[in-house]
Amino acid sequence: MKTRTFAALTAMALAVTLAACGQQSQQAVDKAKESATTAAKDAAAAATSAAKDATNAAADAAKSAADATKDAANQAADATKDDAAKSSDAAKDAAASAADASKDAAAKANDAAMKANEAAKDAAKK
Repeated sequence: MKTRTFAALTAMALAVTLAACGQQSQQAVDKAKESATTAAKDAAAAATSAAKDATNAAADAAKSAADATKDAANQAADATKDDAAKSSDAAKDAAASAADASKDAAAKANDAAMKANEAAKDAAKK
């Protein structure tokens, strides 16, 4: 009888132990599920944040490129204006020089014509 009692008590102790282990196992599984869910949520939030950061960085880079292009176009336009103004000034200077040379030539031609006229008058008198 003692053996039977001992066997029954041992069986009950094993049953209680297994029941407790089963309950702890279920708790461990529940905690693992909760941890996995939290980790998945955190990973999704981090991925979303990284995607937003990448989008913002791409937008900033595009804006910088557009600004650089605009600046280059403005500089090219300014250079063209400067060159046009310089060309215009050079043309004006050339025209003024030509006009001055024409005036000088006309004055010299006039002097030569007067001298020739005087010479002709003197020759006619003699």
